[in-house]
Amino acid sequence: MRRLYVVTHPEATHHVDGLVGGWHDSALTHRGLAHACAIATALRARIPAAAEVVLASSDLLRARQTAETIAAELDLSVRLDQRLREKSYGEAEGRPQAWLDARFIPPPGNGPRLAHEEGIRGAETLEELGTRVYAAMAELLAQEAEHQIVVTHGGALTFAAAAFLRLPLHSLEHMRLRAAPGGITILAEDEFFRNRSLVELNFVSHLAGLSG
Repeated sequence: MRRLYVVTHPEATHHVDGLVGGWHDSALTHRGLAHACAIATALRARIPAAAEVVLASSDLLRARQTAETIAAELDLSVRLDQRLREKSYGEAEGRPQAWLDARFIPPPGNGPRLAHEEGIRGAETLEELGTRVYAAMAELLAQEAEHQIVVTHGGALTFAAAAFLRLPLHSLEHMRLRAAPGGITILAEDEFFRNRSLVELNFVSHLAGLSG
């Protein structure tokens, strides 16, 4: 059975400082670094030592630090891919979250929600985010490794998982997956029918009791 593990990076400085993330290149906190080690241990427990594993990651520092910790535990190299970054929030990045909240235009209840402009100069639409994540996932999934790990961000999780499930991008107008920082989402393709499924969303038991 082929498995994909989508890791959302753990706690970063922008979380605790109340800043907008996006492409703001924040680092993991001490707690986040401890959680990255726990993520690596959890993946080691699930992936056989002799298995072929491919590891890809967003190139932003917080994701890269997570991926490098996993790579050290599993003796892997990391393929950094800018297309796996979080959604860009343009001029809001690195500013207080309240600054973004005061200017944010929420999407309509119906209609072309993915292409919605949020009122923030330089910000990506969800359609732009999804298009680049789908492209990155297509290249990754073209490889035949039995186990594949993607380290990314909360906003990109939906699109990484949906690409594996072969859902058309336009079908995601109203669908979002949510995961806590440091969560692991597991997807699989069975060997007989070649059906793909969401096995576990936001697995976080490896973080229990860790204060950093």
